[in-house]
Amino acid sequence: QVQLVESGGGLVQAGGSLRLSCVASGRTVKFSGMYWFRQAPGKEREFVAAIDSSGTSPQYTDSAKGRFTISRDNAKNLFGIVFLQMNSLKPEDTAVYYCNVALGVVTARPLTDFSSWGQGTQVTVSS
Repeated sequence: QVQLVESGGGLVQAGGSLRLSCVASGRTVKFSGMYWFRQAPGKEREFVAAIDSSGTSPQYTDSAKGRFTISRDNAKNLFGIVFLQMNSLKPEDTAVYYCNVALGVVTARPLTDFSSWGQGTQVTVSS
């Protein structure tokens, strides 16, 4: 069972930046792709970005391209840390941001591929 702890959210003005972090612990984390999702009020949780186990081949949803950067740190065998650097933030980026991990090909996976979630971290962008 993977444990996920997200942090780094907060209140920021439009155009500002935030860096989210997520510590994922578990035996398979080192070999898994790491993902960021977000859920805005009244909306479904959606894919934001993903990165493969080697820290290459990042993928982004269209709204994140050019503004967000995903990266990871695999320094520990049983822990992985994934980051999401968010620049040029917009009010529509307001959401609770969640991370997750999954073995296999890194792609914009459906939510049903993930069995458990952390508490998320709130990002609020004011206009």
